Amino acid sequence: MPAGHVGNVIITGGSSGLGAATAEAVAAQGGTPLILDRSSPTGKYPYLCVDVADSDAVDVAVRAMADEVDGRIDGLFTAAGVDACGKLADIATKDWERVIHVNLLGTAAAVRAALPFLRSTHGRIVTCASTLGIKAVSDATAYCASKFGVVGFSRALAAELAGEVGVTMLIPGGMQTAFFDGRDEQYKPPPDAKLNDPAHVAQAILFALSQPAGCEVRELVVCASTEPSWP
Repeated sequence: MPAGHVGNVIITGGSSGLGAATAEAVAAQGGTPLILDRSSPTGKYPYLCVDVADSDAVDVAVRAMADEVDGRIDGLFTAAGVDACGKLADIATKDWERVIHVNLLGTAAAVRAALPFLRSTHGRIVTCASTLGIKAVSDATAYCASKFGVVGFSRALAAELAGEVGVTMLIPGGMQTAFFDGRDEQYKPPPDAKLNDPAHVAQAILFALSQPAGCEVRELVVCASTEPSWP
């Protein structure tokens, strides 16, 4: 694919937050966002309802979405993510494990399912880690475990797919999304927190997806200039 073009891009968690911002950016660039999410997107994009925590369902959904575009998948962005804040002993086991299932195992499931299509196009993968994938904090054992896992997975994947499929790991800081909604007040950003606009982060994702053949952006840290969780 020529540099600057993104083509057909599967986006997990593409109905809200950074995933939705990336879908808009892909469409504005002339590409087609293919949304996998539990909720339907606001844009009129190809969409399939799927719980990313269910690896078998992800496999079926990715293959079905590929059929919609004659098997041509040019990119994958794994935006789907959840959190469960609190002390380890206070979080229900199922809630803690769901964070791992969505953030880490869901990422791997989406990549695994999309890989045959991406190999045929020499496409690109952008995984979504976090500043809390490189810095650990209290009351975030599930999230840190999942995102540290995404960091290791992404780096190993890049080595494994070198020369076949591009792999970029995105490390975003806090953003102005609904991700923090529903949390106890102590786990929400303070009113004066400077959070990044997800539309700005989406431009970095497009940059990674549209690199010329043979050029890879391996890792991207994108955060507000006053981001407290980095470095």
